[in-house]
Formats: sequence, structure tokens, C-alpha cells
Amino acid sequence: MVALLAVLDLLIVDARVIDGTGAPWFRADVGVQGDRIVQVGKLGDVPATRRIDAHGRMLAPGFIDMLGQSELYGLVDPRVESKVRQGITTEITGEGESAAPVTPAILAEARPWLDKYKLTVDWNDIAGFLRRWHATINLGTFVGAASLREAVLGYGEVQPIPEQLQQMEKLCAQAMEQGAFGVSSALIYAPASYARTPELIALAKVAARYGGVYATHIRGEADTLAQGLDEAIEIGREAQIPVEIWHLKAAGRNNWGRMKEVVARIEKARALGVDVSANMYPYAAAGNGLAAQLPGWALAGGTEASLARLRDPAQRAKIVKDPWFWHGGLGAETPDGILIAFVLDPKLQRYVGKRISEIAAEEKKSPEEAIVDLLIADRMQTGVVRFVMSEDDVRLGLRQPWVSLGTDNPGFSPDGPFADVSLHPRGWGSAPRLLGHYARDLKLFPLEEAVRKMTSLPARRMRLFDRGLVRPGMAADLVLFDPASVRDLATYEQPRQFAAGVDTVVINGKVVIDEGKLTAERPGRALRRQLDTAR
Repeated sequence: MVALLAVLDLLIVDARVIDGTGAPWFRADVGVQGDRIVQVGKLGDVPATRRIDAHGRMLAPGFIDMLGQSELYGLVDPRVESKVRQGITTEITGEGESAAPVTPAILAEARPWLDKYKLTVDWNDIAGFLRRWHATINLGTFVGAASLREAVLGYGEVQPIPEQLQQMEKLCAQAMEQGAFGVSSALIYAPASYARTPELIALAKVAARYGGVYATHIRGEADTLAQGLDEAIEIGREAQIPVEIWHLKAAGRNNWGRMKEVVARIEKARALGVDVSANMYPYAAAGNGLAAQLPGWALAGGTEASLARLRDPAQRAKIVKDPWFWHGGLGAETPDGILIAFVLDPKLQRYVGKRISEIAAEEKKSPEEAIVDLLIADRMQTGVVRFVMSEDDVRLGLRQPWVSLGTDNPGFSPDGPFADVSLHPRGWGSAPRLLGHYARDLKLFPLEEAVRKMTSLPARRMRLFDRGLVRPGMAADLVLFDPASVRDLATYEQPRQFAAGVDTVVINGKVVIDEGKLTAERPGRALRRQLDTAR
């Protein structure tokens, strides 16, 4: 336990404390010294440099986003404001592709985005990237299996020979030694989709030696959902590694109702000793790149090769007739179910907020032509929202005790370099939506359980042993919110709206949201995997 000093740096009094364990709230004061919680109890008379009266509001551990996408965004704009204003104090990132390793070929693929936002990549490994992280929130990363593949094999639809797989394993080991939380995959996206199961098992075995986790956007979230889950479970069993399924869902109208099957499969695996858990965002729409419309073969070789195929009339015709185009990784889709959320080229901004069906009608094109023309004009960089899930499935998934929160979205501010970026409301309102809409209004679970899903549950999963609880000796990541008014305000059409009801946020002992106002403090730290000393 950290010793209580004569004068506290920060004292929060008269709070209803939700400690992160899932236990009922209790009334207490919380004292902070430096970057640690030092006392929880009746502390009203203890002197403090800064005193905040909670007036009976809820005080919880800082929320942990189990899948954010802020690794590069936070280097461009360290405020990461839409996350902080939700109460998110820590983010885990690195979905399939990670900020490292970096090679000339990987840099070339990222060049349009890097040039637009004037980001210089001056690192080549995980250690170098983590040294660059100085933002408002804490951040830890997986090493992406796709990045390992790109570094060794490039972007082609090829399989590694033994020497190449050994090189990938060596890069994976280096990343783990430098603090990566595990190895990750995103298997509906090329070139990750070219990897076969034995390759993923080999990499997962490396991560397992270092106490890591295998995290995955499974190979199929729609018609091949069962096979995708089975592959993830097989990797966990064969590599003897915990498995985290990112943004769990049953996608495509023809798969609505299959969340019962998903839950049963995961429960069976857990009963047989495979450590499987998952995270979700509390919305019934997914979000990714419009380029995911293209079949894997059309993406082989990287951006330039894909654009060449789209410009070739014969190849273009073959692409739009491929069954994947409308029935791919997220199930059967229709033009009115795809909303344009982001364009890299500012000249294309007029498309943001419109559905493919609207664009096609306005430009007197087929939906397929509208999609392909936009991909060419925006050099494959367009982001979309896809309305592919059922609300009943979302609720069933969220109720599971092994499901935590993952926004699957970067953090933004309404001004600055990302003023024209919208994306998905999940990046602006996920945590308050879980607290307000699902816990308070729908009573899907108690408020304490909603908090546990965003604090101790992900902290234990990621072995963040000093975060996720309001307890002496823990990191002083804290969120003060009003349980009556906390709610999400972001919508699909207007996602750039901060949530309501999150009043004060403390990260590593520094107040970053002060009664609703963003401060100049940027106390976030790069987090590195910790070994489980209890084993």
C-alpha cells in the first residue's frame, strides 16, 4: 500500500464509489498522491492541494477501451478528446496491423494518410513507437500478424516458406520483448486473409511464451461465423494462449439471431479449458473501409495493384460480379446499408453522410459503379458505416460476463487536423451508451456491471495489474459521472458529438477533464505487457 502523506495532491469527497469489481457502490472519499490512489474512506478533513466535491456523483476507475484505433491519430493530435470525454483513460490497439514493425513497403502503403496529416514515422519497432506516445490517454498495443506478414512477405497472396515464417516469429518475439500485449489478426482484410491457420498458431505460440494474448477479428463474422470462431478457439487451444475476440457480432440480416450460437460456442470452449473472451461496441452498425467490398484476390499486391485492377474494365467487371462484393465478410449488404463516414481526399467531402444508394441515384450510376469510382478517386481510403447487426444480438452479447467494451475507433477533437473526420458514433459515445442507454434505461445489467466491463475485466485480461480498480496503490485513473444524465449524443448522421454526464476525468493523477472542460494536461503513458507474477 502507498503511504498516505500529510498533504494529498487531489482529494475527491462525497462520491458514490463504483470500485470496478462489480460490487455495489459505496460512499467514500478518494485521496490521490502523485499518480496513485493512496486512500479510500472518510477523508474529508485531510488537507489537499486540490479538492473536488463529487456531490454524490459516481466515481469509477478510468474506463479501458479494449480496441481503439488511436495509435497514429494520437501522435497527430494528442488530445484524443472524444475518448477522454467518455471517461476512457486507457486504450489497447493494434488490430491486425500495428504501428510497428515498419518497412519501406509498409510506409509506402501508408503514405497518403501520413502525408495528409503530416506525420513522420521515425520508428521501426514497437519500442520506438511506444517512446513516441505522449498523449492524454494511456495506450498499449498488440503486434499485428498482418504487419509481421507485410514486413516479411509484402502484400502478395503467398504462403511463407519455413525460413520466412521463422523471420516472422523472430519479429513477433522482438515485439513481445518490447512490451506488446500479444499478437493480433484481422482476418477478413487482405493481406491478413491470406494467412492460414498454422501460420497464426506459430505466431500465437511465440506470444504465449511471453504471457501474451491472441486477439482477433475473426475470419468470418457473417455466413462463416461458426468457422471463424472455431479457428480462433483452435489457435487458442494449440498455442495455449488466451483468446480475445474483437468486436463480437453476427453480421448480415440472414445471420440475425445467431448470437445465441456464438455464446454457446464460446461457453463450450471455456468449459473445455480454452480461455476465450470478447469485447463489443454497443451499436448495431459496424464500420470499416469501403475497400473491404473487394474480394481478397483483388487486393493482392497492395494499393497500386488494386487500383490498377479497378481501372481495368475486364477486371472491374469481374470484381463487382464476385459473390464477395455484396455477400462478403459482413454478410449480405445492400446499397442503402452503407453510409460514407470518411474520405481522405477533401474534394470528396460531399459524399460524407450519404449512403451508396443516394450517391448512385444522384450520379445516375449503378451502386457497384459508385463504389468502384469512389475507391479510385479516394485511393482506397474511404471509411464507411455498415448497418449489418440486429439489436437483439447486440444486447445478448453485451450481457455476457466475459464481454468487455471496445470502441474500434480512434479518438478525435472537433477542431484541429481531424476536424473533417466523422467515422462512427462508437468513437464518441460507447462508454456513456453502456452506462446510460443499456444499464440505466434498458436495465440490461446493473450500473456496477457496466463499469466492471470497462475496468477490472479488461484490466485483468491485459494484465494491467495496477489499473481497473478504485483501491489504494492503484493508478489514479478515475472518472466522475452523473448516473442520471450520462448518455451518448453521437448519431450515425452526426457522430461528432461529445457524450453528456462525464464531468471529471483523472489520468495518472492529473485532471484532464475538469468539470466538463478539457485541460492542457497530457499525462498518458505508453503501457507495456506485465508478466503475471502470481503464476
